[in-house]
Amino acid sequence: MLSEKIGNNAGLVWAALAGGELNVKAVKKATKLAEKDLNLALGWLAREGKVQFNEVEGELFVALA
Repeated sequence: MLSEKIGNNAGLVWAALAGGELNVKAVKKATKLAEKDLNLALGWLAREGKVQFNEVEGELFVALA
């Protein structure tokens, strides 16, 4: 059950990133996910190799791979 929720949230993150790279704060705002749910979704996508991360001046950005 939990993995289904994480997968659905990963889909929300994927859709938010379809427009291009965003900082994590913007992804959270676009998806309206709680921080925990966002982190789980990002981890899911990262494990599948579907997102890439970039840190600029201490700020974390994420984009589709």
